[in-house]
Amino acid sequence: MRRTRALAATAATAAVAAFVLTSGPAQAADGQSKPGHETFAVIGDVPYGATQVAEFPGWVDQINADPDVSLAFHVGDIKNGSTRCDDAYYRMIRAQFDRFVDPLVYTPGDNEWTDCHRANNGAYNPLERLAFDRSVFFDHPGTTLGAPAKVSVADPAFPENVSLRRDGVDFAALHVVGSNNDLQPWTGIGETTATPEQVAEERARMDASIALLRRTFAEAQQRHDRAVVVLQQADMFDPTYTPTADDISAFTPLVQALVDETSAFDGDVYLVNGDSHVYNYDRPLAPGSVWLERYGVTGSAAGLQRITVDGSSNNRDWLKVTVNRPGADRVLSWERVPYTS
Repeated sequence: MRRTRALAATAATAAVAAFVLTSGPAQAADGQSKPGHETFAVIGDVPYGATQVAEFPGWVDQINADPDVSLAFHVGDIKNGSTRCDDAYYRMIRAQFDRFVDPLVYTPGDNEWTDCHRANNGAYNPLERLAFDRSVFFDHPGTTLGAPAKVSVADPAFPENVSLRRDGVDFAALHVVGSNNDLQPWTGIGETTATPEQVAEERARMDASIALLRRTFAEAQQRHDRAVVVLQQADMFDPTYTPTADDISAFTPLVQALVDETSAFDGDVYLVNGDSHVYNYDRPLAPGSVWLERYGVTGSAAGLQRITVDGSSNNRDWLKVTVNRPGADRVLSWERVPYTS
């Protein structure tokens, strides 16, 4: 597989080498020049609209051409929030996902099911769209998209919630979405408050996500692994606006679990999300953070490092993340690699 893309990789690497974007304080530090054993790609909130749909195959090709990448993640939102949630679109995206030459882990976003009640999305029942999304993208539970690889599924009812381990780093992909994790009313189909079915689905999915999070940390601690990486769609700490309780209340138990687990874990902890569309690096649960008060959680977690990937109209790059060798200042380093097409 690596041999088949070596020539393309050489050209692609040369083309982007001079244009790699600076990615904040976690990008460069003494000791991180040591070559890593593992590199993965992260994208999210893509493709948005007809222009990006047309460009998306080329973006997949560029990631495929990078000889360093051995794993890819899509952190949800396979369409924008104002286009239709029709069956054919999901199948088209699945066909593109199948073109990845490395394993691809996809976790759903709100645009492909939660928000499909909107009139311009087709006024679908979101739970029906969730079931359809699972039927298209998770038809082989425990196996990645792209190049098939085994992943662990903790709860068969939630085949999208998966974990895996690479080079002493544990990954957990959680199905946590915007629109307050689907507790906001489905106004497009006439609802003014969350329905009982909606509330029950959200609680069960959040419980399953937290259970997977805690299990991943427990296994990482038992093995003395170096880092835990959590990936999800929802930006629970969106710096671009001041949220109300109706925007973020559903995330409180997960935020508390992140505080608890990060504080008890001996290694590095990273949270990677999409949703807010603008690259950001911060420590949202450090002592003194406004988010501790907003969520009303107990304790803090200075060790939680959070990365938001570019998306929507900012979809001009993908995030290339390297697992550094033991002895580096940080387990992960990363760079934003511009698309060349």
